Amino acid sequence: MKRVEDKVTLITGAASGFGKAMTKLFAEEGAKVFAVDISDKVKGLEEEVNGEVHGYVADVSNPEQIEAAFKECKNVYGRLDVLCNNAGMTGVVETPLHEVTLENYDKVMNLNLRGAFKVLQEGIKMMLENDGGAVVNTGSVGGYLATPGSAPYIVSKGGVVMLTKQAALEYADKGIRVNSVNPGTAKTALLETFTQEAKDFLAGQVPMGRLAEPEEIASVALFLASDDASYITGQDHIIDGGRITE
Repeated sequence: MKRVEDKVTLITGAASGFGKAMTKLFAEEGAKVFAVDISDKVKGLEEEVNGEVHGYVADVSNPEQIEAAFKECKNVYGRLDVLCNNAGMTGVVETPLHEVTLENYDKVMNLNLRGAFKVLQEGIKMMLENDGGAVVNTGSVGGYLATPGSAPYIVSKGGVVMLTKQAALEYADKGIRVNSVNPGTAKTALLETFTQEAKDFLAGQVPMGRLAEPEEIASVALFLASDDASYITGQDHIIDGGRITE
């Protein structure tokens, strides 16, 4: 049996990286995926993925567009069973905290934390209309370990850690489970702004000796969204090749 058969699943940041890997895997496992991304490439997933996908263009840093996306999801499918709250960005790298502009800080926070908060709100509202559901937030090992030169990103992902725990506590008795996946550095578009030296440095920090594949993160998200994880909530699952153990 497919693990998320007929479960309506909304995934943000679905056109690339972890979100694209989640979209493909969830669709293959029987989900009806409502895929959201700021890029119109999300529309192409309808033909690319082996399964049911409805692509929708929206900017997760824009509250009105988030509301419109969930409204359309309800129009198309009538309910929401799973939310993969995944959209995010790195922002500046190799920039000391005292040199980070408020403009850049706000840009990262508006997507990674404020946007994630709003997406979570709208998802919970829809799940409360049904019999609950499952949320998987995408955090980062950066929510636990500081990285020089990436202050806005690190602060935003630290917020996602507590956002997950807060929501899990508030809605446990409503049948809504909230967990997170917290990847180490992976082979996604977020690394495009990094120099090769920085990429080599990050890979060198991983005890397993390599960066993560997006599909490895998606597989944990699928488990957490499925009934196999029915007694798991409020947990932050670190997927980093052993880095945080050092």
